[in-house]
Amino acid sequence: MRDILLIGFITLLIGCDPAKELVRYEYEDHGESSQPLNELLGSWETTFINDSTGIEIAAVAIVTDGYFSDAWYNLEEKVFVGTFGGSWKLEENEVALTFEFNTIDSTQVGKTVSRDYKIENDVITFLPQNEKWTRIDNGTPGALANAWLITGRMRNGKMSSFSPGVRKTMKILSGTRFQWIAYNTATSEFFGTGGGTYSTQDGKYIENIEFFSRNADRIGASLEFNFKLNEGDWQHSGLSSRGDPINEIWTPRTTLDKLEGK
Repeated sequence: MRDILLIGFITLLIGCDPAKELVRYEYEDHGESSQPLNELLGSWETTFINDSTGIEIAAVAIVTDGYFSDAWYNLEEKVFVGTFGGSWKLEENEVALTFEFNTIDSTQVGKTVSRDYKIENDVITFLPQNEKWTRIDNGTPGALANAWLITGRMRNGKMSSFSPGVRKTMKILSGTRFQWIAYNTATSEFFGTGGGTYSTQDGKYIENIEFFSRNADRIGASLEFNFKLNEGDWQHSGLSSRGDPINEIWTPRTTLDKLEGK
């Protein structure tokens, strides 16, 4: 294990003052091998030490087809630091990231930044800063790896359908990690987020909460829901973290994009 001082991933993405935002990253060296440059799908992690507090912060990125999220938190201390995300696409050897939400700097919403990178031995390195993230999973084994928007909710015993607008609630999942985010792309408002690990088996979807922006008391809880996939949509039912019954429909963003002609 070796330490390196460099400008943090979030600093590079949102343009913070490097003199104020330097953090120390820790990472392991890995050997040489090659993988396709576009093999970004799945989840990735790194850690850094906050120099002002001495607390180790975990950063977890989830990447699905066309969308990404990045969350920063400390599970043991129940500290939520921040999150950002949106859409992405490949441009030659760079990945272009367009922000839909950003709790660190909301003025970045709607803007695009590009990063050069390489992948070797399940480690992604962003260049030229030599910033390294290690793969957690490649989109398996969970059955729900995708970016989803809520499009239906049971009200008064009837399922009400609606089309997402600028006010969005997104769930983004890799093969083992999940995050939900509520935000408004028109006003850059952020309403809340939570996430952690998940599993799917025998029609059960189980969330293990590792961070929650609204209520740290729920961190560490496990929630079990019923799930099924119906014509590509995800039907999600059970009890919320507050114990309220829920029955929702979530639609893949790629499906909605096609309907919108994107």
